[in-house]
Amino acid sequence: MEETARHLRLLTETIEAVNSTLDLEEVLALVARKVADALSADACFVYLYDERAGELVLRATHGTRVEEMTRRPRMRPGEGITGVAAATQEPVMLPAQAHLDPRFKTFTNLPEDEYESILAVPILARERLEGALNVRTREPREFSQAEIDLLLAIAAQVAQSIEHAKLYAAAQRRVDELEALARISEAVSESLYLEESLEAIVKTTMDAVSATGAALVLEDGKIAWPEGRAGEYAVRTPLRWKRRQIGELVADKDVPFTDDERALLSSIAHHAAVALEHGRAVMRGVLAQEIHHRVKNNLQTVASLLRLQARDADGVDPRKALDDSVNRILAIAAVHEVLTERRDELVDLGELLERLRAMLVQGLGAGKQVEADIEPLALAGNRATALALVFSELFQNALEHGGPSVRVDLAQREGDVVLTISDDGVGIDGSEGHGTGLSIVRALVRDELGGALSLQSGGGLRAEVVFPQ
Repeated sequence: MEETARHLRLLTETIEAVNSTLDLEEVLALVARKVADALSADACFVYLYDERAGELVLRATHGTRVEEMTRRPRMRPGEGITGVAAATQEPVMLPAQAHLDPRFKTFTNLPEDEYESILAVPILARERLEGALNVRTREPREFSQAEIDLLLAIAAQVAQSIEHAKLYAAAQRRVDELEALARISEAVSESLYLEESLEAIVKTTMDAVSATGAALVLEDGKIAWPEGRAGEYAVRTPLRWKRRQIGELVADKDVPFTDDERALLSSIAHHAAVALEHGRAVMRGVLAQEIHHRVKNNLQTVASLLRLQARDADGVDPRKALDDSVNRILAIAAVHEVLTERRDELVDLGELLERLRAMLVQGLGAGKQVEADIEPLALAGNRATALALVFSELFQNALEHGGPSVRVDLAQREGDVVLTISDDGVGIDGSEGHGTGLSIVRALVRDELGGALSLQSGGGLRAEVVFPQ
């Protein structure tokens, strides 16, 4: 009864100590010390299971300092006495001359052969392997069943603490990563000069991974803003922009980089590539020239549309003419909105037509049933502007003059883009096929898209635009 009470007290004290922190290194160090104390052992070795590598890695000891080891011992489940306990998920006990057992695994930097006995148990969380631990004594010792049960009970409770500590460590690493990326984004956005952006990226890289030095190496071999000094270990992370390598981010440390640090360096390298390429574009003046060019072209398009509307003003309702012009300008604006959000030279036609459809239905199509079948296609910005105007004219006509149902189809056919808008109205006669709206459509399809427009009237109107992609 006294031994049971003592074991229960030791179990309670061990679990209370382990649960007093969420820091993984502290948890493991406490486990090693408390377990050794609980069983009056000379040493305790705690291994964590690296699921990705499929290995048990020594993370904490009592009796030998892990920090002094140049390489942490690793073993696969089934290797060594502790590995056998992990693989079989059963305790393994050797009372004497444990190092002579054929299953024993020797590590050159781990003096385990100075111990006579060993008791190893798996660390399991809901039957999933989290690690393993063992206790060692320098004198031969037969561990009792009660002591084995005590160590199993401690390991079962420790598994939950280790699992929680891992989650906490992962969350903390994610916070550190986001803070580092936020600092880079802030530095890049605040500076109009490429050199300042690159300097901020290098300095933030050193802080984020505790590097001894860092630098950006450009594609021409030029080293930008080297900081610090070289270390024993170096990681070179490529900077890629649109599948092309435009440089490298180099970081140095005196100790090996962890997998988490390598992942963070990849994220930083992505931001560096964006900053570098955008900075170059600004320096060359390409961005400003492109903006002026697009604004000029679209203002000229608006002016041409208004002139065409003015020529055909006889017998036209001024309010309707104004509304039509507003819709055409909004169609052009929708293209720029998509371009701005995507930050790309190509416009997703599905996204563009959906925005235009929603805008026009809200204003003209109350009560209309609109069906759409749109394949994923993309066009350059200038051609997408022409298609947006064509779609707006044809779709608006279907909403105003068609029946209760309208259908939109966009597909690719033998290298051509085919846009079809059909309704179940009364169709059009010869005179209605030459209005301002259709004149605009024919001109845009012919001159801007290099395609053709066909109208079929009968049981409604079917307008088909075909142009090369």
